[in-house]
Amino acid sequence: MKPEMKARISADIASFRLPRYSEIPSVGLYLEQACKYMGEFLTPLGDYALTPSMVSNYVKRHLIDSPVKKQYSRDQLAYLLFIAVAKNVLSLDALADFIRLQQRTYELPRAYDYFCQQFEWMLKFCFELTDTIEDLGADSTDEKRLLSTCVAAVVQKVYLEKCLAEIAKEE
Repeated sequence: MKPEMKARISADIASFRLPRYSEIPSVGLYLEQACKYMGEFLTPLGDYALTPSMVSNYVKRHLIDSPVKKQYSRDQLAYLLFIAVAKNVLSLDALADFIRLQQRTYELPRAYDYFCQQFEWMLKFCFELTDTIEDLGADSTDEKRLLSTCVAAVVQKVYLEKCLAEIAKEE
């Protein structure tokens, strides 16, 4: 692949960053606001946005709790950001299993921030913006390995789609 093409493919990824748990709004967001908020972060990845009907479906499927007074909390937004990323490689049943596993093993702020760091580091590694993937601690648990596998699958899909889109532009 030509260096110019690689630069175009990785341009959006170089500055990609998901909000950490403490940066997610602590005030509730209405459905449309929540979808717009998540879309602002996920646009560089491609088609990873969530629609209001998708979010409502996730509530019906008990992937996230029902909104309180039609507003989505910080916890719900964190889950939705994870779902928006992982839904492209996992079924809804697998997403539900993943969320239950997280709830049994790690507090949401810790698990969500770990997900964000893993995702960003793997993106930068896959897009050749860094030579190493950071290690997030000595405790290599089965849960962390499963999350890393999920993140790697998403990152590979993002990379493949961006490469194919760029090749199609050149043809």
